[in-house]
Amino acid sequence: MTLRSQALFIGGRSGVGKTTVAFEVHARLSAARVRHCLIEGDNLDQAYPAPWEHGLAERNLAAMWANYRALGYRRMVYTNTASVFEGVLGELIAAMGEQPKVTAVLLTCTDPIAAQRLASREIGSALDAHIERSREMAAKLDAEAPDWVHRVGTDGRAVSDIAAEIVGLSGWLP
Repeated sequence: MTLRSQALFIGGRSGVGKTTVAFEVHARLSAARVRHCLIEGDNLDQAYPAPWEHGLAERNLAAMWANYRALGYRRMVYTNTASVFEGVLGELIAAMGEQPKVTAVLLTCTDPIAAQRLASREIGSALDAHIERSREMAAKLDAEAPDWVHRVGTDGRAVSDIAAEIVGLSGWLP
């Protein structure tokens, strides 16, 4: 068992497959009996009006991670669109209350693929706006995610292959 905690942050635009890939990463790690937790960052502050100015996501992460730590967990998989930005990573690491070994992955896909994926899950009048926000965020992520963040393309790839690559990047399997 490792003493120093480890964190795997998975970020990327809407429609890139973060949640789907994270669930497959979780399945692979579980099958290999690697002790870990999976936290979907979007659920930590999903409210209206958005409580971002109160740091609720970070406070909730701190509470959840403290609970996992108390049970002996030392590895965390965390997904959120912006989790691979330098400043956001710093806030998330600070919320963990320690200095974990960090692996960060930016999932990427083309605009048409993101639009297709979003269209398969979005209904109603907000689809066009969601596609545009995804496109804008993809450009921002590409420009502002640090160079040390791993870029992993998802176009035309099986979820299992993407997850295998990410698990390999984490170094969590013997």
